[in-house]
Amino acid sequence: MKLLILIMIIKNITQKQNSKSKILPFKKNNLFSIKVDKSIEILIVPNPGAKNDHQDNVGIIIEEDKILKILSKRYKRVSVIEIKSKKDLEKLVKRKPDLVFSGVKYFTFSGQKIWLNDYLEKYKIPYIASSKSALDNESDKNRAKKLMLTAKIKTADFFITTPNEYLNASSIPISFPLFIKPIRGGDSRGIDERSIVNNFNDFKKKVLDIKNKHNLTSLVETYLPGKEYSVGIFEDSVNGELRALPVEIIIKKNINGHCILDFNVKKNDEEKVIAVKDVKVFNKLSKLAKDSFKALGGKSLGRIDIKMNNHGVPHFMEANLMPGLRKGYFYRACVLNLGMNYEDMIFNIANTGLSSNINK
Repeated sequence: MKLLILIMIIKNITQKQNSKSKILPFKKNNLFSIKVDKSIEILIVPNPGAKNDHQDNVGIIIEEDKILKILSKRYKRVSVIEIKSKKDLEKLVKRKPDLVFSGVKYFTFSGQKIWLNDYLEKYKIPYIASSKSALDNESDKNRAKKLMLTAKIKTADFFITTPNEYLNASSIPISFPLFIKPIRGGDSRGIDERSIVNNFNDFKKKVLDIKNKHNLTSLVETYLPGKEYSVGIFEDSVNGELRALPVEIIIKKNINGHCILDFNVKKNDEEKVIAVKDVKVFNKLSKLAKDSFKALGGKSLGRIDIKMNNHGVPHFMEANLMPGLRKGYFYRACVLNLGMNYEDMIFNIANTGLSSNINK
């Protein structure tokens, strides 16, 4: 009797509800997640050249439409803004978003250079990636290697030079073979099959070539013949700990019989990236990468490039504190080490930015 009365009551309540409003059936499309009450602005700048052309003031090319779609799934207010003037930047500060998601390094307005992340920090607005001081440490490869020496982190012997500074082989401070590259620049620009030199004549030619083509000083290092690695660094959004994500980069031998990760290899995606399965090697790479990231003053995310010498000892080569987020080594390091897809990676970067202690 009690059961019958209960069924009648439930039926009566259901009939009343249906008379007032239509209840949606339980289907996946009818489920709505509760979004986080945060505002995120995806900041971009105009590119005067073709789409995705290199810009000196941009460290990370942002796929703004794709990132907008991803972040809008979790956060209430997400928008794309284009900064064309200092007034646009001032308006952003007045809006004071909870996070600026951007790969822009700096702006130049009326001859004045404004570094985005330092500008945002001044107004206590969280951002992704590192500050100007850390980016300066990373972009000047001579300075980066000096910081490694100070921190007692292994890096190949090196010196910098310009054409005609050294007159003969005996005046060069380190022995052949040598590896020569521009002191600045990413994507292996200025690196080719002539970057490994075994004699003074080839040394002079390569240093002159870098000066003529790139108008830059040359960084000259002892050539390391071992395996090549790249280690993604992710700062944990919860506890601030660094996670190291090593991958090995496999390159085919060039016409000179050397495996060089040069400009054309990167441009044409000719290299192969695989997981590091040897636990001892994994741990060595992770420690060196984390120590290097800290020595440079890195924040949030980055990438440390490492090479082995002929004894299998890892050495710091260079760093990128604004690594590409598309299909580069950082993304592939996330996939191979964490099983993380592109969407997960974007959420993690945003979480780390929002968890920044800038407002604390």
